[in-house]
Amino acid sequence: MLRRSFLSSSAASLAFEASAQTFDVQKKRRVGMIGSGWYGKSDILRLVQVAPVEIVSICDVDKVMLEKAADLIASRQISKKRPKLFTDYRKMLAEKDLDLVEIATPDHWHALAMIDAAKAGVDMYVQKPISVDVIEGEAMLAAARKYKRVVQIGTQRRSTPHLIEAKERYLDSGKLGNIGLVEIYCYYHMRATENPPDSAPPANLDYEMWTGPAPMRPYNSLVHPRRWRAFNEYGNGIMGDMCVHMLDMVRWMMGLGWPKSISSSGGILIDKASKANIPDTQEASFDFGNVKVIWIHRSWGAPPDPKYPWGATFYGDKATLKASVNSYDYVPLAKGETPVHKDVTFEFEQYPEDRTEQDLERHVAPAIRGHMRDLLAAIDKRSRPVADIQQGHISTAACILANMSMQLGRTLSYDPAKMAITNDTEATRLLRRPYRKPYVHPDPKQI
Repeated sequence: MLRRSFLSSSAASLAFEASAQTFDVQKKRRVGMIGSGWYGKSDILRLVQVAPVEIVSICDVDKVMLEKAADLIASRQISKKRPKLFTDYRKMLAEKDLDLVEIATPDHWHALAMIDAAKAGVDMYVQKPISVDVIEGEAMLAAARKYKRVVQIGTQRRSTPHLIEAKERYLDSGKLGNIGLVEIYCYYHMRATENPPDSAPPANLDYEMWTGPAPMRPYNSLVHPRRWRAFNEYGNGIMGDMCVHMLDMVRWMMGLGWPKSISSSGGILIDKASKANIPDTQEASFDFGNVKVIWIHRSWGAPPDPKYPWGATFYGDKATLKASVNSYDYVPLAKGETPVHKDVTFEFEQYPEDRTEQDLERHVAPAIRGHMRDLLAAIDKRSRPVADIQQGHISTAACILANMSMQLGRTLSYDPAKMAITNDTEATRLLRRPYRKPYVHPDPKQI
C-alpha cells in the first residue's frame, strides 16, 4: 500500500507526487493525536496512507471515543500496535516520544494545546480555524516561530488536486483577466435545529476538561460529539467553520494577505427555536483593495446554484470560475472558447480503504493526503508548508473579525503589527476572549 501511495501516477495526483518525493519515505516518524473525533481520525488515517508513521499515542477526554479510535488506528497502521491512551494531552506531551502531533480538538482548545506542543518541540498539524479569538492566533504564531516548529493548518483546499489545477490554468495564467469580485458562500442546512433539554454529561466524558478555557455551560447533548459548533462559546459558528475554508482558498489562489477592512451583518433570522446560538444567516465583506470578497451563508432555503452549495465564484473581465471541493467550472466570455468542467478525482484504486471508512468525506481524502505530504516535506526541509500557521491565522482572524463586526454593527480594520483594531478601543478589547479560571489566556508578547 505504501509503495502505491508514493509512486501513484494518477493524473489527479501528479501535482502532489513531485512534493511527495521530497520527504524521506523511509523515515519512521512518531505521531500523536489530541482529539480523537471525526476529523482527527480522518486526517491521521490519511497520514498513515502516505508515510510509514507510528501512531504512538492519542488523547481524548471522552473515554469511549478514545478506545474506539485506538482500535481503528491499530487496525490501520503498519505495526498493528495499539497507541498509548491519555485523557490529558499535557501528560502525553511530557512523554517526549513524539515527532509530530495532530491537534483536532474543538476550536476553544486549539491555542493552549498548540502552544504546549510547540514548547515540547514537536511539529504539528492543527485543524482549522486555528483559534477562537484573534490574540490566541497571534500567540500561536509567535510560539511556532519562537520554537521553530513546522505547523500545517487543516485548510486543505490548498492541497486539493482539481483546485491546484484551476489555480494554475485559469488564475496564474491570467485567463480570468482582472478579478474585481469573488463571491464565497455556504448554503448547507448545517446549523443544529433541535432544542433538547440540558442534562448531566455522560459518564465517559470529562466535561470539566472538555470545557477547558471556555465558559461553563450546562451540558447539552448537542455539544458532544461534533455539534459543539452550534454554540459561540466554543467556536465562531458557520463563519469560523466554512467561510475560513473558502476565504483561505481565495487568498491562496489570488495571493492575498490581510484584508484592509471587514464588515458583516446577519443574525438568527429564521430558526429561532433551536438551542443553537450562532447565526443562521450572515453576510460579510472582506475588502482587499482592488478585489472584494463577499461571503454569505444561509442555513435555510435553497442555494442559487444547486451544483455549488458551498464554494467560490471568481468574476474576471475575461471569464468566470466557479470552484468547490467537488468540482470547478471555467466559463469564458469570448465567443468560440469552450467552457471547462472538472470533477474531483477519487483515488479508490490506490486507496481502496477509502471506500469503506466510516464518516470519511471521500472527495476530500486526496486533498488531505496531499496536505500531509506537503507537511512531511516541509518538516524534512524545515520550511513553511503550503498552509503555514501564518496563513491559517490570517484566514481565521478575518472570520473572527467578521463576527465581531456583526456584533458591533460597524466596519473593522485590524492592524496585525499593533494587534489592535484601528481607532476602536472597544473592538480591540474583544480581540481577546475572557478565559475561565484557572486557565490563562496566552499572550503573544510573553511566549
